[in-house]
Amino acid sequence: MYTYNSCTRIVVYTYTYRFSCTFQQTSYAPQRYQRFITEMLSKLQPAGAFVTRQLLTPDSSVTSKLSSCPHLKSTARRAFLAISRDSKKLRSNVSSAATSRNGPPDDNKCFITTPIYYVNDQPHIGHVYTSTVADAYARFQRSRGRDVFFLTGTDEHGLKVEQSAIKRGISPQALADENSACFREMLVNMDISFDGFIRTTEPYHKLQVQHLVEKLRQKGDVYLGKFEGWYDEGQEEYYTETKAKELSYKSPISGKDMSRSSEENYYFKLSAYQTQLEKLHRECPDFLSPPARRNEILSRITQGLNDVPISRTNFSWGIGMPNDDAHVIYVWIDALLNYITALGLAEEPNSAASVGKATRHSRGELMDYWPASVHIMAKEISWFHSVIWPALLMALELPLPERVHAHGFWIRDGKKMSKSLGNFVDIKTLTRYTDHYGLDGFRYFMLVEGPIMSQDANFASSRVQEVYNTDLVNTVGNSLSRTTAMVNKYYDGFVPTERGPQGGRIAFGERYDWPVVTAEAANQVIHAIEALEFPKAAAAAVALVAKVDLFINELEPFRLARDVTKAEELGAILYQCLEALRIACVLLEPFLPNKISEVSENLDLGHGTLDERVKWGLLQPGSTVKKMAIFPRVHPLDELGMPVVT
Repeated sequence: MYTYNSCTRIVVYTYTYRFSCTFQQTSYAPQRYQRFITEMLSKLQPAGAFVTRQLLTPDSSVTSKLSSCPHLKSTARRAFLAISRDSKKLRSNVSSAATSRNGPPDDNKCFITTPIYYVNDQPHIGHVYTSTVADAYARFQRSRGRDVFFLTGTDEHGLKVEQSAIKRGISPQALADENSACFREMLVNMDISFDGFIRTTEPYHKLQVQHLVEKLRQKGDVYLGKFEGWYDEGQEEYYTETKAKELSYKSPISGKDMSRSSEENYYFKLSAYQTQLEKLHRECPDFLSPPARRNEILSRITQGLNDVPISRTNFSWGIGMPNDDAHVIYVWIDALLNYITALGLAEEPNSAASVGKATRHSRGELMDYWPASVHIMAKEISWFHSVIWPALLMALELPLPERVHAHGFWIRDGKKMSKSLGNFVDIKTLTRYTDHYGLDGFRYFMLVEGPIMSQDANFASSRVQEVYNTDLVNTVGNSLSRTTAMVNKYYDGFVPTERGPQGGRIAFGERYDWPVVTAEAANQVIHAIEALEFPKAAAAAVALVAKVDLFINELEPFRLARDVTKAEELGAILYQCLEALRIACVLLEPFLPNKISEVSENLDLGHGTLDERVKWGLLQPGSTVKKMAIFPRVHPLDELGMPVVT
């Protein structure tokens, strides 16, 4: 749907049909929109169409849903992503489970995921960064009142896990248990607020994966064939001769030599979804972000898609292929399916596989969170998530995720991090940084300096120190400290009022029209975080704090305090400083959850959703505020996280 001039054009796509209609906007247009969409969907539904959230929302007026161009585009995109790929009637129990709901779809649900982390590795800055981005987004959505389910976990099968276990003389399961615990410990220590943690060795996941793969085979989307080509062992990814030659037979990620491979495999018919995938990426440009990543993937798709192997026969540590014990399901297929097995989409409620799981899982309540709101990951796995994953979902006749976001890498001195170069930031080094700058101090650095978009980001200890001092110590911390100190000095810690004797607000010019200034800042922060542009969001919130400092410097409340005739102005200045800082703290909460909680113990930050709390005037005159100093000055660290010797 999109709006231009005085007309609104409604377009709904399926994988085989396109419907459109243009209405002149009149007083009765909303009813015509409703009737048109209802009629359209009545034609689509018998063909097995999935209608996702927001296309029809009985609890909201049609007018509000059709009021702005960006939202209309989003609604049309979501309709496209959620509608079945063909006109065959749905035959899947999986599909039925996914769409069964008690009442209308709940647009309040938000499903956020990280990739599941491979247990052949140890946690490092890449894992921490991806988890922190997802956590900040989850906290933000919860603060807006959404029902969030934040999923992470560990990927525990595959050749590399089997080989590492053999070298250590332990079982693959023992290695998986050990390293999965390390990842979970990392998440807890970094205060990542995940709601679900999946392990691919858990029985409920295994049974669902086998069920889904068997379903693909019965539909003809999986067949037995022979692979001859090249294999990237580090990424566990296959390449044709042509593609391997383009890459000089070296892994595009690790730079290591590929190995020649020839084996019998089961294949997934990825080539059958060429047209649908091209259409998805062309007509839904925000399905994969950032834009540069979409351009790369679309270019690769248009070169032609080959069917992909989904089984292996040269190792045994994995989920067996249904009805063929000689084959193990390819680790990437196993891993991708975690996003729906964690919700139980291929499992009957109260089944034996659910025994011991969380109550919400065993009751089948997690099914309603699909489709995912966003999959967050690093760029090296964007192909799997933006091409193979949606193709699998199309084949299974399940709705597609709303968005896939593939951020860049952390680098050092312009070079990719690696253990061999000695520039790797491992969990021990990260712990030294978090101990020194505080968990929130280092978290803030990662969110504002990290590679959230297409460019890689350089990690340097000097930059950590600079960001901490500039944004947190000298701006946020200093402004809170000086303002609360003045309120305690001049008003004994009681919040003054900004209103004069006649009850009107005392204003200080258009430049400092704080209700407008704070509303603009809140709007910028909200839109930036929705787009995962955390650096922009932080900049807008910190700029609001900096404006409070400028306000203080220009109006000099400490000077007015000496003049008893300026008492009303003094009170208004300090109230407006406190209220603007209160709103800034609410906006910074996804970045600094623990520190903002500390602030809330000294200053009432308000109640309700984020959108309610950022409204001007919620701070009550007469309430108390304590002096605070939340960001202490600290000495710099070196690249290993050790104190700099001067």
